[in-house]
Amino acid sequence: MSSLVVIGTQWGDEGKGKIVDVLTEKVDYVIRFQGGNNAGHTLVINQKKYILHLIPSGIFHSHTVCIIGNGVVVDPEVLIEEIENLKKEGIEVTPEKLIISEKAHTIMPYHKKLDLAREAKLNRSRIGTTGRGIGPCYEDKIGRRGFRLSELTSPETFKEKLKVVLEEKNYLLKYLGSEPLVWEEIYEKYIEYGNYLKPYLRDVSLIIWEAKKKGKRLLFEGAQGTFLDIDHGTYPYVTSSNTLAGNACCGTGIGPCEIDLVMGIVKAYTTRVGEGPFPTELKDEMGEYLREKGGEYGSTTGRPRRCGWLDLVLVKTAIRLNSIKALALTKLDVLSGLEKLKICIGYQWEGKELYTIPSTLGDFYKIKPIYKELSGWKEDLSQISSFEKLPSEAKLYIELIEEYLETPIYLISTGPERKNCLILRNLF
Repeated sequence: MSSLVVIGTQWGDEGKGKIVDVLTEKVDYVIRFQGGNNAGHTLVINQKKYILHLIPSGIFHSHTVCIIGNGVVVDPEVLIEEIENLKKEGIEVTPEKLIISEKAHTIMPYHKKLDLAREAKLNRSRIGTTGRGIGPCYEDKIGRRGFRLSELTSPETFKEKLKVVLEEKNYLLKYLGSEPLVWEEIYEKYIEYGNYLKPYLRDVSLIIWEAKKKGKRLLFEGAQGTFLDIDHGTYPYVTSSNTLAGNACCGTGIGPCEIDLVMGIVKAYTTRVGEGPFPTELKDEMGEYLREKGGEYGSTTGRPRRCGWLDLVLVKTAIRLNSIKALALTKLDVLSGLEKLKICIGYQWEGKELYTIPSTLGDFYKIKPIYKELSGWKEDLSQISSFEKLPSEAKLYIELIEEYLETPIYLISTGPERKNCLILRNLF
């Protein structure tokens, strides 16, 4: 097995960064294929916390090449700051270590201004965007008026196109009550960004193809989670890209037959940031307990995450949508100390029982979870070195998840550090 896609099975924040970091020891390339700096991975290495927004988690391993694919939208200012911050920490970030697709689209200043202005205008109907300009950038990509990163290295072409595009954007900004932008200021700044990033820009599709032919091990790293997918998520409370495993191909330029396995990351409870339906949400002291003990605050915005019991109906749907054949269970340690635990195994809807998520948003708000209650455990799981040493109650919790999802768990994260990981089955 040489090509693995790692994907979130819930609403993001499942702990993908930690799992990717653990798996990276065995791979040669880690490849990001969608999203932008609206996503964040938090890693704890030797008790030091690192937060990455664009660069794949594999950057902390000296043997691994990191790739940002064409499906990612890149804020060059954020990316350059991230590169420079890593260098200050002594992390190598050379053009041999980090490769960026020349076809990746560029987040421009007007994208961020439009994002914030629209949310302010919508007021109560807002989506809950991070305001990073991700959605407007994808809009321009689809509308064929976006800027690929490679265009920042062609000053004259960039200048003429920028003048035309900015005329329309300033019209929109004025309508939304925001100040217009001056093209000269954007031009000078973004040409500097282009000069900085030029050594990193390459044909990512060709590099991945050649690596695959040589038998290199590839890990494709998803951002956000399944139910933030623009097509299959809880629309309109979703992100602006396809977060499913299938987009690993479109977002990097490889064919679907080159993917060997999809692994789904499942948090031991459920969280989501922003607006939208959440059947198992706990709006009481238990929800607050999970938030504080689990450190459930957004890596990118710092916003508190909504917390609730594990929803297996949601995860089982994600398994179908992504062709997931292996699972990693994260943050099991957060549940330690609770007397009783609940897992959602179905929904009540208009007098019926449902075992899949409804397709319309209105119905999603109406469903009520059907719970199975289990006994909790008190032990500190971060001190446990093998599955056999887990408390019997924790084993039952894990076994119920595997049985319901009909998918094996390969890894269990029992704490924030790299060492807090129980490997049940080998992937490579």
